[in-house]
Amino acid sequence: MKASATITETVLDINANSAQDGGLNGVPMEAEGTLGTMKPLTPPRRIKVLGVPLDLGAGHRGVDMGPSAIRVAGLLEGLRGLGYTVEDLGNIFVPPPQSRDPGDPKARFLKEIRQACSEIAGTLDAHLDDDVRPVILGGDHSLAMGSVAGTSAWWKRKGHDIGLIWVDAHADMNTPDSSPTGNIHGMPLAHLLGMGREELTNIGGVGAKVVAENVVLIGIRSVDVEEREIVRQSGVTVFTMRDIDEIGIRRVMERAIQIVTHRTAGFHLSYDVDGVDALEAPGVGTPVRGGLTYREAHLIAEMAHDSGRLLAMDVTEVNPVEDTRNQTGRLAAELVFSAFGRRIL
Repeated sequence: MKASATITETVLDINANSAQDGGLNGVPMEAEGTLGTMKPLTPPRRIKVLGVPLDLGAGHRGVDMGPSAIRVAGLLEGLRGLGYTVEDLGNIFVPPPQSRDPGDPKARFLKEIRQACSEIAGTLDAHLDDDVRPVILGGDHSLAMGSVAGTSAWWKRKGHDIGLIWVDAHADMNTPDSSPTGNIHGMPLAHLLGMGREELTNIGGVGAKVVAENVVLIGIRSVDVEEREIVRQSGVTVFTMRDIDEIGIRRVMERAIQIVTHRTAGFHLSYDVDGVDALEAPGVGTPVRGGLTYREAHLIAEMAHDSGRLLAMDVTEVNPVEDTRNQTGRLAAELVFSAFGRRIL
């Protein structure tokens, strides 16, 4: 389940003592400066943009208009201005929820979401190349079951695993058995890790698409009660907002990049804009106060670029119905620019 529009008592504090202990999930912090020892990939020259107007996984309407809002904010022009060759692949087809029966109340619209995510995975797998980086525009965060699957499949054929950085206010690690609502946008990360329904874990290939040891969550501050134990037992690394408050976003990202690039080709960055504080990103599907500042949000993207290991990026949960003069659509576009090399100087 995603959190409601107001803060609840379900704030996760998995790593409450991590800063004092010097590490997250029992892993000591490495000395600063070790990022320079990683071998970067060949810099990409081409970006392919795919829109996913998906709101079947959410509890209310509006995020299906997110891809349009981000494009209107100048996404394509901005990326071309950074020197990339940009191809817009358009949007995949997603049926509106009012035209379908949600089916199983524990996994609402599962059939339709599986179909959409399978199309995403196939499209990315077909268009990826050594010098191509996909940018996927959402749409609710359940789309990541397709985008990460597509990235993973392509790199696995080259003999490499991938890592995953998941920026979000929520852990998205419910399963149909633990979710209080049955909304699948609160379940994608669990299924990418191989937990949950086979119809979703097997999108784009059988089983898990990433291993927990190479997965990092950043910005988490609202987690359902039963979901907490799933997160604790999963083996992923979690940087809650308390961790960010205590040790700073730079140190969080240094450690995150070490984790997601350890013995991998690189990492997929799945960025739910509700990870950013609602003052900066009012137009999201499920806002939660106390999130990332504007500059923290950008430093995540900037350091992802500087690592030389960014393989693909999602930007999800932009909801123009809740927005003010496309403020959140513009922020989403700006985060993509930062992830692909825009600098202050």
